[in-house]
Amino acid sequence: MNINIILLLVLVVAALIVFFFVGSALSLWMQALISGARVGLLNIVFMRFRKVPSKLIVETKIMAVKAGIEIGSDELESHFLAGGNVLRVVQALIAADKANIPLPFKRAAAIDLAGRNVLEAVQMSVNPKVIETPRVAAMAKDGIQLTAITRVTVRANLDRLVGGAGEETVLARVGEGIVTTIGSAISHKQVLENPDSISKRVLEKGLDAGTAFEILSIDIADVDVGKNIGAELETDRAEADKKIAQAKAEERRAMAIAVEQEMMARVQEMRAKVVEAEAQIPMAMADAFRKGNLGIMDYYRMKNISADTQMRESLGAGDGPAEQKAK
Repeated sequence: MNINIILLLVLVVAALIVFFFVGSALSLWMQALISGARVGLLNIVFMRFRKVPSKLIVETKIMAVKAGIEIGSDELESHFLAGGNVLRVVQALIAADKANIPLPFKRAAAIDLAGRNVLEAVQMSVNPKVIETPRVAAMAKDGIQLTAITRVTVRANLDRLVGGAGEETVLARVGEGIVTTIGSAISHKQVLENPDSISKRVLEKGLDAGTAFEILSIDIADVDVGKNIGAELETDRAEADKKIAQAKAEERRAMAIAVEQEMMARVQEMRAKVVEAEAQIPMAMADAFRKGNLGIMDYYRMKNISADTQMRESLGAGDGPAEQKAK
């Protein structure tokens, strides 16, 4: 009796478990069946064990079937398990189909797994996007600086979306083309008169190569005249030459001052030698007196000659008796 009760309880529990899994999947199966999307009941049940949201898979498959796109539920499951956005991929496929843009499921899934918004890419293919570059400064050959702002109209290239460069690369290439075009202009007036020449030359360079976009047009939004870079460079060069010349002149002046100081020192040295020589004269005279080579009369005669010499020098300098009385 106890065995029968246990068996009955086991059957009841098993029935409840089956009803829980099958009952929850039954509504989705009926929904898919009525919508024309063939999804097996057991497949829906096993999705729970594979940790796949069965409702998402069924609803996205119904959405695709209603739009006339055949996608297997296994493909949707594998894309979800790979970390992709199933709903966005299906919406992108529907949008591409309505716009007559060839987009297979594998390519759409690869774009989504690459981290790009595949739905936004399809929308950009239908409705091109306008990218505005920051203000780019360049200098013409006459030394005048020009600043330009451009608007780049791009369309997503689905074939190059995986592995292609992004908007930053397009903006950098456009900026480089603007700098090259303005820099090759002989005069800034030519650029101001024909600003479309910038967009034409930049567009001819094929800047969208290797990018995920196709450049449709490049339009110049604004061109302004900046600084006279050439004049500033010449001014800076002249100022630098002036400072160099001043430094050289200061060096020569310092050398002249050093030579002058050296000559003054030599003059003082020579004067010291003269004083030293004059100091030896009294000693020589005293020695001459002792030896008898010089007498008293000779000494007075020498003093008279010295006084006469000093008088003549003073008269020659204009310090005679008449001049002294005038003073």
